[in-house]
Amino acid sequence: MTLGDPAADLAATIEVHDRRFYRRVALGGDLGAAESLLDGDWSCDELPALVRIFIRNLEATDRLAGWLNLLRQPALWWWRLRRRNTRRGAARNIHDHYDLGNDFFSLFLDDTLCYSCGIYADSQTSLRDASLAKLDRVCRQLDLRPTDHLLEIGSGWGGLAIHAAAHFGCRVTTATISREQQKLATQRIRAAGLADKVEVVLSDYRDLTGQYDKLASIEMIEAVGHENLPTFFRQCGRLLRPNGLMLLQAIVIQDQRYRRHIRGTDFISRHVFPGGCLPSVEALVGAMARGSDLAVRELADFGPHYGETLRRWRAAFHNRLAEVRSQGFDQRFIRLWDYYLAYCEAAFDERQVSVVQMRMARPERGEPMLISAGSR
Repeated sequence: MTLGDPAADLAATIEVHDRRFYRRVALGGDLGAAESLLDGDWSCDELPALVRIFIRNLEATDRLAGWLNLLRQPALWWWRLRRRNTRRGAARNIHDHYDLGNDFFSLFLDDTLCYSCGIYADSQTSLRDASLAKLDRVCRQLDLRPTDHLLEIGSGWGGLAIHAAAHFGCRVTTATISREQQKLATQRIRAAGLADKVEVVLSDYRDLTGQYDKLASIEMIEAVGHENLPTFFRQCGRLLRPNGLMLLQAIVIQDQRYRRHIRGTDFISRHVFPGGCLPSVEALVGAMARGSDLAVRELADFGPHYGETLRRWRAAFHNRLAEVRSQGFDQRFIRLWDYYLAYCEAAFDERQVSVVQMRMARPERGEPMLISAGSR
């Protein structure tokens, strides 16, 4: 089965291995098709192209899924209820993704261990240099100085904390709810000789206390949940000192599709990031206004850079499949991660989703607002 015009810019060939594929697509829509792929019912020579074709035909896809969603609504509602981002639920959701193991993520990330969008100067920029450019931009947007105490919500594996302390001389408190991340981040900080400047705490953002000069959160807000967005910004406002600055990097969905997104359960939230929910820019700004006195001072969009980042991750993942298997992961897991990376790559390339950096300030700073399209 070939989808798309072979003479067009996108074409993909599907090979069906089991006829149950047709039933699962008919009854399960896009989620059924994805789960059928994971079980080996079909394969595709160009997964990113296939997803891009479907994105370009979303109107037809939505019509197909409309009546199916009515049938699936009770089960999907129950799934979302079980995966709410309460304190206990958030810890479980994060565990299910990030605690796959530090050794696993190191197979396809560069040595900064940044699991977020890089910023590329040009097509020759390496993944590592793109990650460092992103970290440097975050620090410069925050105007970090040696006298600052930076709070990071969502540690990752310590990349930003290490960069900020090493290159800008500030103190850093970085918070995570993943024990695996806390363990490796602490080891990396000690190896970098920065244990006197950086502390990694195991804490939900809602339980953090104190006040800080600057605050950063890099692609963590997708795990907050739409109902908790005002709470997140309220807490950020409490944690920032007067004249404080905050830098938020967020994966965002189109404003027009946000309401549909928060009512549904897609492949990512069902199989990759349980409890995950992409905000929209409008949702972020509205929640910020309801929950805090913070105001947006600059917004930059780096969407095209994420498609490139995901291509690099997927290529590295494929190059190290033998090591993925040696860590005990089976073929279904490999198909899942291949589809996840391809699915996200396509969504960014088609601008169905994007990634933004929002610099926010307490009102005392009185800065004008700047909107930019990022850089390439």
